[in-house]
Amino acid sequence: MYDQGNLSQPLVPPDAAWDPAEELAWMLQEAMEEEHPHLPPPRDEDSFHAPADGTTMAGFPEVTTGLPPLKRAPGGHRRIPERARPGALQTTSCLVAALAAAIASAVSFFSGLVASGPLQVVAATRVPSDIVPWWPLLLYGPWLVASLSVLRAALHQRRALHSWCTVLLFSSVTILLCVLQAPRTLLDITTAALPGLASLACFQQAVRQITLTRAPRKSVPRHRTR
Repeated sequence: MYDQGNLSQPLVPPDAAWDPAEELAWMLQEAMEEEHPHLPPPRDEDSFHAPADGTTMAGFPEVTTGLPPLKRAPGGHRRIPERARPGALQTTSCLVAALAAAIASAVSFFSGLVASGPLQVVAATRVPSDIVPWWPLLLYGPWLVASLSVLRAALHQRRALHSWCTVLLFSSVTILLCVLQAPRTLLDITTAALPGLASLACFQQAVRQITLTRAPRKSVPRHRTR
């Protein structure tokens, strides 16, 4: 229980010369002396007095007196390592990949010219005559777009499953239509199916060359391990 006599006494305002910052500084100094008695006492010039300009929190003791000195960072700017120049092996690899891409493009173009005749025969009796020359684009258009998507994914080292499915689907449809227009002999069927198969095989190898010329990406785990 509280003393009723002390509560009944009127509160006296503090003295005008009383500085809370100075009193807090002395309290901190006494606490530090109790915890670290080996520290030397403050000098006269380090005494805690409130500055004349009215600013507070001045003259506090340095808490980092007993800590070791901080190490300075080495001078000079950080040197950025230069990229190594491509060697003879890497240059040869890029040249082989470029040659493979050029051959694959030539084979695909020639395959399209060979297959356009049987495809136009298929559409001759089913579409208007002025559209027949352009009808093979309905097969080679999606095939070309999907091929470009596969090449872009290979450059970024990403998977392109849907694009590969599109390439395989339209290649199979083109080969099937060409085979249906050929005579029923083994040689004729092979001749009709060869352009589409050659174009597909060359494209797959060209994509393979692109993936081999780029460095493999580091696999990043999806979840952090503790």
